[in-house]
Amino acid sequence: MRTDRDLAGRFLGLHRKGEPLLLANAWDVGTARLLASLGFAALATTSAGHAGTLGRRDGKVSRDEALAHAAALAAATALPVNADLENGYADAPNEVAETIRLAGETGLAGASIEDFSGDVEAPIYDADLATARVEAAADAARASGLVLTARCENHLHGRQDLADTIARLQAYQAAGAQVVYAPGLSDAGEIRQLVAAVDVPVNVLCLPGGPTVPELAEAGVARISVGSAFFNVAMNALAEAAREWREEGTHGFWQGAIGGMAATRQAFE
Repeated sequence: MRTDRDLAGRFLGLHRKGEPLLLANAWDVGTARLLASLGFAALATTSAGHAGTLGRRDGKVSRDEALAHAAALAAATALPVNADLENGYADAPNEVAETIRLAGETGLAGASIEDFSGDVEAPIYDADLATARVEAAADAARASGLVLTARCENHLHGRQDLADTIARLQAYQAAGAQVVYAPGLSDAGEIRQLVAAVDVPVNVLCLPGGPTVPELAEAGVARISVGSAFFNVAMNALAEAAREWREEGTHGFWQGAIGGMAATRQAFE
């Protein structure tokens, strides 16, 4: 199965500065179909949410598992799907390119690559290596018809250096990334600086206490995602219901369950 280039083109066309695409993150076929039924125009995977369905923490899923998962979500609806492919499951640029090439065979519209190395001592790749990785990924994405998002992970790993984040994302844009993303950046003024510093659409992660959708639109953001937040909301609801039943012996959770049943009836065939 090859990527539908029209689907990828439609996906990129949904990225409009000041009219942000709300990119809802699903973690299985059921949640993909539910989110599609609610009117979202595009979907994304969540590496943490997918890992959670396997009883694992984020970063503990293999490339083969992630690609099979992405293919399942891409086939679940007619919507464009963007895959969170972490660091490409490799350090070397040519191996990252191979990950993107394989992603192009899954039916995805887009994929993201991050500069988090996975090394606790040096969590962010050297800028030159990080840029070479994006360049290799971008070449593979063009050949496969995928929209490539390049992520700078500074703000998720204790590096609150906006100048470095902007410089990296500018380099990633120059290397061929079609969308840039700095998850963890939540100050509206800093987001405006980033948007003004690049010429490609900017994705922002929705965070507690961060700017609202209208505020991000005003800042010129073109895409907003929630990462693993929806998955964690669902896990919290399950934990609360289970605690109520086990510890209190009551079943007030049925009120929420009835709403869930109605939503799934609408979403599922």
